Amino acid sequence: MANGVSLDFMDDPQVHPRPYAFLVSEQEFDEILGRIRDRGLDYWADPFQQHPGEINTEDGGRGVYWHDPDGHVLEIITRPYGG
Repeated sequence: MANGVSLDFMDDPQVHPRPYAFLVSEQEFDEILGRIRDRGLDYWADPFQQHPGEINTEDGGRGVYWHDPDGHVLEIITRPYGG
């Protein structure tokens, strides 16, 4: 990735869902959320899925959660936790 981060994947017949959070810029957030919406994916403002279709504004930024095809919970936030 552009910032030197890499995600390494291995083929494992048994998937163990995990949460992954990414700190992104405001512009990147808008682009990613646009792709989520364009694809008709469900998303939530919280990890417990109590606020579907909403964006959280905790810590002075924005954030959403959604699931990837393997059941991992993905999160994007525009401000670090504890803002």
